[in-house]
Amino acid sequence: MNTIYLAGGCYWGVEKYISNIPGVKETEVGFANGLTHNPTYQQVRYENTGHAETVRVVYDETVLPPDKLLRLFFRIIDPVSVDRQGEDEGHQYRTGIYFTDEETGRIAREELAKLAAAYDQPLAVECCELQHFYTAEEYHQKYLDKNPTGYCHVPWTAINDVKNVDLSKV
Repeated sequence: MNTIYLAGGCYWGVEKYISNIPGVKETEVGFANGLTHNPTYQQVRYENTGHAETVRVVYDETVLPPDKLLRLFFRIIDPVSVDRQGEDEGHQYRTGIYFTDEETGRIAREELAKLAAAYDQPLAVECCELQHFYTAEEYHQKYLDKNPTGYCHVPWTAINDVKNVDLSKV
């Protein structure tokens, strides 16, 4: 098993989408790489904590190699948007890839370089070592499972379609 931390705007939709990818074993939403210790959602949303809404992803890399996981993640973000995804705006909604080992970091940088070739603008996706991750409150965990009509900037078609993705074609 391997773990990576992905920030792609509001973590509710990112978590739901990522959890549906074959090979993903566990997801958890929280806050990464900010300035404060163990922030609450309210602090991250309304105070300048510097944290990004982030999903901790545990995956089986024998089923889902990290490059394919990242390519699937890129399908649901606007990689050139600064501090915004969908209708969500603010520094906590920035995009990022946070890793805990250098090999995953190397793969992430390679995949970002490939992605950048498709854009005329610079990418706005952070890519750096995870400094810290704090789990969000329980009511945010699996939020869209608990609230199926809740807000989501990730298209529901993408969330549902990724369940059946052919990983050999990613």
